Amino acid sequence: MTTAAEPLRELYPAIEPYATHRIDVGGGHRLYVEEAGNPAGIPVVFVHGGPGSGLAPVMRRFFDPGRYRVILPEQRGAGRSTPRGELRDNTTWHLVEDLESIRERLGVPAWLVFGGSWGSTLGLAYAQNHPARVTGLILRGIYLVRRSERDWIYQSGLHHLQPEEWERFIDPIPAAERDDILAAYHRRLTGEDLEAARRCADAWMRWEAVNSSLTPDPGLIATLTADDTVLPAARILAHYVVNGGFFTSETQLLDGVDRIRHLPATIIQGRYDLCCPPVTAWDLARRWPEALLHMVAGAGHSSLEPGITDQLIRSTDRFADLLREPAPT
Repeated sequence: MTTAAEPLRELYPAIEPYATHRIDVGGGHRLYVEEAGNPAGIPVVFVHGGPGSGLAPVMRRFFDPGRYRVILPEQRGAGRSTPRGELRDNTTWHLVEDLESIRERLGVPAWLVFGGSWGSTLGLAYAQNHPARVTGLILRGIYLVRRSERDWIYQSGLHHLQPEEWERFIDPIPAAERDDILAAYHRRLTGEDLEAARRCADAWMRWEAVNSSLTPDPGLIATLTADDTVLPAARILAHYVVNGGFFTSETQLLDGVDRIRHLPATIIQGRYDLCCPPVTAWDLARRWPEALLHMVAGAGHSSLEPGITDQLIRSTDRFADLLREPAPT
């Protein structure tokens, strides 16, 4: 346990990838994948959020580079994966099997799954479908794509806390369509009117950015609304949210916990997470009592908030000790 006297852990030093790959996964999709750290280290897959957001160099820094082989893929249509923003053959289940394709291509018998926000969603879906290929899970800012969670962010809930930003978010949508804001956004983001799509993409991704940390981060807002990425990222995000994550039931990921309860797991949640409220992490932890839940005081959603970073680094260090023996083939 962390005590008040202990200094917060910080990110490991910046590193560059030692290898990059382009992996063809069918349907015209080619995934960008990078590897960093120790090629002979403990395999860990970094499952990025979004969906649609891609990687940033800081994501390599949550792992001891001497102990981990860090594998960082960009999901279909995201970042440097091509074609950017493509929605065809792009569902959660395609992404699950993409992770398996990457694991097999790179010769990894099993790996630790590390993911936050949408990365926690996809990490859970992957682990529940391929539990024998997972050595453990570190999950942050839990998102299960349930109707209550979608409504909180995009229809009725979070606007009580962010009224001025909410007005900016709904401004592109005519009043007559605001009874289903998600559907209205989805129509425009995937429509033929590129000017309207871009205007909606800017508003959507600003809303995502301002709610992704305890206080708005100008750097994150600039990154998520950048000219060359904002529309593809917003299209993919809307595609997944409107379709409820492509799950067959509201509780699919909770109901699937029994398949992975034998795996070591840590859940890290900011107490004041605006976009992924703590009740979701609490619901997951109640279904998974063997998992270690850290509710981080004074923190929001971002992995870069000091208390969240501290717990993530402590967790990867603990798992490095736990997994130092190679997994059987």
